Amino acid sequence: MIEFWLAVGLLLLVGTAFLLIPVLHGRRAQAEEDRTALNVALYQERLAELTAQRDAGTLTVEQFDAGQAEAARELLADTEGAGNGRGRLLGKALPLLIALALPGLTFGLYWHWGASQDLAAMQDRPSIDQMTARLEQAVKDNPDSAEAWYYLGRIYMGNGDAGKSAMAYEQAVRAAGRAPELLGLWAQALYFAADKQWSAQMQALTDEALKADPNEATSLGLLGIAAFEEERFAEAIDYWQRLSAQMPAEDPARASIQVGIERAREQLQAAGQPAPGEVVNKSMALIRVSVDLAPTLKSKVQPGDTVFVFARAASGPPMPLAVKRLTVADLPATVELSDKDAMMEQLKLSSFPQIQLVARISRSGVATQGEWVGRGQPIASSTSEPQQLLIDSPEQAQ
Repeated sequence: MIEFWLAVGLLLLVGTAFLLIPVLHGRRAQAEEDRTALNVALYQERLAELTAQRDAGTLTVEQFDAGQAEAARELLADTEGAGNGRGRLLGKALPLLIALALPGLTFGLYWHWGASQDLAAMQDRPSIDQMTARLEQAVKDNPDSAEAWYYLGRIYMGNGDAGKSAMAYEQAVRAAGRAPELLGLWAQALYFAADKQWSAQMQALTDEALKADPNEATSLGLLGIAAFEEERFAEAIDYWQRLSAQMPAEDPARASIQVGIERAREQLQAAGQPAPGEVVNKSMALIRVSVDLAPTLKSKVQPGDTVFVFARAASGPPMPLAVKRLTVADLPATVELSDKDAMMEQLKLSSFPQIQLVARISRSGVATQGEWVGRGQPIASSTSEPQQLLIDSPEQAQ
């Protein structure tokens, strides 16, 4: 179970970074803040690269320790003297700070999953201690510095001290305002500090965060984990489906989230309970659909043009759940889409209550790119009625 949560948790947090990328382009901050944030980002990026190389077996433990120590020394040199006079609100720097939080949060989750001793052994303690001391002095000198409190909360989490991390995030919220991202991080630190025991305070923080931003990723992921740990599997599925729905289609974390959802479904099935959106007592889902081309388009396509007929979730991940490939010369045609055609074992037609049928003509033969398309209205995945699809619209008009 530890390995499962490690994989799911890390990928959930990485997926959050994709959601913040568009926000980063609009950030304007002072030159000193930019330099400090960039130095920290480069340190975290270098640390992630070293960790990946160590895990892949291309670096020995000694090489990893040496590389980490060198990165820490460079960060200390670059940020020397940058802690004073930084009392501006976190609001201007918040998007970048939240994006930078992900490596630190990963360290926190790693500690949570029972590997704090291994993590501590890998760290260059004198350098980490120096950075911690410098941030602690910065908040003493300027207790209204939201940025210093934020960085301190992150480094406390990396060191496995979730209690101090929660205190630091609380002070960051006091200084910067109740941004939903900070509320989610505060709740997460409290959860770890309480040894995974949910509380009214954590519920209030995540409720407030999701009220301000229904897609706040840290809160959704945390609520899903807490629900799973407390065997509230239906709630865990709901939170993780909401998180998955907002992630980019190409994000590999989507598959890992779906694995977590499937584990929760298995637990519900073992208890004789239906999962959210599940068709009770269902057999394999099978949809029969007839596909044809609008008369006005017959002169605009070639017989060899590829036709993709697929079904995808009406509300959920945008990738196809089942696909059949034809050519224009085959039209009109009737095809069957079923669980047997699933592109991924954990993403089947029967896993979703409603689906949408789509037929696309692609001269390039690429399923995600086409010239003409036909789309149906959402239907139940359990339907047995034959469906009709007419390819009649330019793709760009959809």
